[in-house]
Amino acid sequence: MEKSAILNADLLDIVFEGRNKEYGAYELRRTYNHRLRLSVAVMLLLALMLSIGQLIASRLPEKNAKLLIIRDPTLTSVSPPEKPLPPPPDIPPPAAKQIQTIKLMPRIVPDEQVDKTEMPPVEDLEDAKIDVVTQEGVKDDGIVAPPVEDQGKGVIDAPKAKEEDLNTPFLKVEIESKYPGGKEAWERFLRRNLRYPQDAQDNGIQGFVVVQFVVDREGNVSNVQAISGPMELRDEAVRVIKKSGKWEPAVQNARMVPSYKKQPIGFALENQ
Repeated sequence: MEKSAILNADLLDIVFEGRNKEYGAYELRRTYNHRLRLSVAVMLLLALMLSIGQLIASRLPEKNAKLLIIRDPTLTSVSPPEKPLPPPPDIPPPAAKQIQTIKLMPRIVPDEQVDKTEMPPVEDLEDAKIDVVTQEGVKDDGIVAPPVEDQGKGVIDAPKAKEEDLNTPFLKVEIESKYPGGKEAWERFLRRNLRYPQDAQDNGIQGFVVVQFVVDREGNVSNVQAISGPMELRDEAVRVIKKSGKWEPAVQNARMVPSYKKQPIGFALENQ
């Protein structure tokens, strides 16, 4: 290139002086600024579209959610029937069978005084019971006869009551376990802690979740699991039961006992 043309020549032409400009590198460098400006413009356009979309979405009406507080059922009193029911018939107990017995009272005497006639035959002893008197009756087949009344001269032990296992949770109790403070305290706890899952709100899922758990004798909650209800709402219902702290334990026979508890929790959308 002539020295007089260097001042007016483009830098790219000076670099590629005497080289093959058809190879491709020359064309890429020559159009670099144009491609850079095009890329920046496309990115700015996409950013502007995203901003406009977010602005439009923020002004759309949102679905408002509310929590349903499930109250315990109220029991109503039932009036007694007008005519009292007749008492059950007095059925006398069946008479006990009289077992055949044979008198056998061994005595220690000298050999010359032994009376062999006092000893009954062995065949008679097979089907009879040995007693202090001899009496007629049915043959002894292994049946245990009821105790005979002796006008207060003896003592008959009463059957012992079966002891209850206080470590096994009760299915039915006289007084069920409950949240401390009653219904109002339970509703306040739910309003502060229960959260409606966002995915369930977006998909319009609502309904009741029944949570089963064990309340021990100290009021501790364990074995918490959801046994029914929409799957999308079960985890939140289980979480809030685990967070509820100690409950008032159930009462059976004037004693605090562990028991199973089923607590329903409701979720509903306001616009449904």
